[in-house]
Amino acid sequence: MSGALEGRAALITGGGTGIGLACATALHADGAHVTLAGRREEVVKAAAAVLGERASYVQCDVASEDDVVRAVAAASAPLGGLHLAVLAAGTGAGGPITSVPLDMWRHCMGTNLDGAFLCIKHAANAMVEAGGGAIVALSSIAAPLTHRMMTPYCVSKAALEALVKGAADELGAANVRVNAVRPGLVPTDLATPLAANDGIVADYIEQMPLGRLGTVEDVAAGVRYLLGPESSWVTGQCFAIDGGHTLRRGPDVTRAT
Repeated sequence: MSGALEGRAALITGGGTGIGLACATALHADGAHVTLAGRREEVVKAAAAVLGERASYVQCDVASEDDVVRAVAAASAPLGGLHLAVLAAGTGAGGPITSVPLDMWRHCMGTNLDGAFLCIKHAANAMVEAGGGAIVALSSIAAPLTHRMMTPYCVSKAALEALVKGAADELGAANVRVNAVRPGLVPTDLATPLAANDGIVADYIEQMPLGRLGTVEDVAAGVRYLLGPESSWVTGQCFAIDGGHTLRRGPDVTRAT
């Protein structure tokens, strides 16, 4: 533990599993107090218990403004302010664009875009009161690269990146930095439909110069950098953590086996 984040309070949405939990673990290891937020209270409660001291949890559906307000308050309470936030809550959506149900589209936008907006809105207000802070949103290589049969998800992440840039521009004067990371394919619960299919995985790896899938720790390391003092002059950026995938093309899901 370097202790570089001692005295810093962090809110991590989607913090009970996958990339969100890996980010919380990295921040916690560097001294931050972390509050894990997620829809399933039992999941974030168990994850916080494993982290132990300087870890707490709160039930939160990011699509609910009341829940987000409560989560920001919970994360601010231990140290009297909020300094860091990771927006890792997300959902997938797919199918042919000609048959995607409207409720699926709206659910995807509600979680991935509306949820990020609400978290930035309320976390930024708390950070301004604390004298500044840093926010990192989880985007995806699906923002710049088309993913056939995943258009709702692609749109939600592309819009998220526009939100990040706009927020960074507005909040810079208040010493609040806002960035995003674009993970490539990382085996997580959300990515199981892709990562568990040998044909799709093979196509992904063909598009990666580094020739392997990512890990949650790979992504968490990038998030940790963007939240730490090392990146104090970085805002409004969308960093790919993808083995080089965005140098090539999006995946071909028709190769599913």
